[in-house]
Amino acid sequence: MIAAKDPNSETTQAYLPDFCAATTLFIIVLVAELVAIALTLASYGPEQQFLIELSKTSFLILWIALLGTALMCQLKDYLEKAGQTRSFVISFVVLEVMCLIVAEVAWQLTRVYGESLIIDDTHATFILRTFAISSIVVALAMRYLYISSEWRRSIVLEAQARISALQALIRPHFLFNSMNTIASLTRTDPARAEEAVEDLSDLLRANLGGSANRSSLKQELETAAIYQRIEKLRLGDRLAVRWDIEELPMRARIPSLTIQPLLENAIYHGIELLPDGGEVRVSGHRDDDHLEITISNPVAVGEKRSTGGNQMAMSNIRQRFELAYGGKASVVIKDDSDQFTVTLRFPLDEGEA
Repeated sequence: MIAAKDPNSETTQAYLPDFCAATTLFIIVLVAELVAIALTLASYGPEQQFLIELSKTSFLILWIALLGTALMCQLKDYLEKAGQTRSFVISFVVLEVMCLIVAEVAWQLTRVYGESLIIDDTHATFILRTFAISSIVVALAMRYLYISSEWRRSIVLEAQARISALQALIRPHFLFNSMNTIASLTRTDPARAEEAVEDLSDLLRANLGGSANRSSLKQELETAAIYQRIEKLRLGDRLAVRWDIEELPMRARIPSLTIQPLLENAIYHGIELLPDGGEVRVSGHRDDDHLEITISNPVAVGEKRSTGGNQMAMSNIRQRFELAYGGKASVVIKDDSDQFTVTLRFPLDEGEA
């Protein structure tokens, strides 16, 4: 039986970027330095030394950027639970208060160490300028985060729609053939017919009832094995499937409904067209922090299905891999004259047991 999937898994919406990540910190520091350069150029006069003015401005802005990033990193769990609008408002207020505190500290340090830290403005002017500039920068940043959040949300919805489209790709020919096979077994072998009905029920549940974006490799392989058993009842000795997957970690996460459609393509577009049938090989191994899974099948020379279901499934899997992994994963197809091979390569992500 197929294990039930958690409908809540991987459905949370991230409103803010991961401020604890090194890449996010690098981008923030880079943008902060660009802001410092822009402000220095705007206030730079002929009697001033550009590098000295830039160092003073950079020192203040980088402190604000680093402290702000640290605060957002500490508050990220609370902000995600607060909801989109509240998280943006809270972030804006927290960052503004922090900017004013840093500005006040900088002013007080100037009073004590005036020879090394020089602020030419009066106290009120300096605080007001800091408030005005930080408000504009933080507001623009919040706007960017809002747009980025909506973009990520649209990507998630698009991915879910594509998963639903693939889940709906149970081909009528497979369902009709399976029902005919079961009907014939009810007369000759009722016990096997009952098993086939249970297998078909599990397969339909896995294809139509799942809502998670990813599932474990174990679940994916179990679904594919159920499909193999049903097709084996119909094709008999014409169908052989060799599983060489001992090296694969079964807890690894993979986009849902990846292996079974590829196995279905191998049988429908390959084995069924061969008079004597053939063998489908499913193999996999771990390559450092990536996994590779290969599905290969013999093809009948000069024989091809007229349906485009093969290309549709391949395109769907490619798009979902791109959404899930970006440029870190690949779907490579090798179509020789007598052999068709699909190789999946994706990052290793072991979920909870």
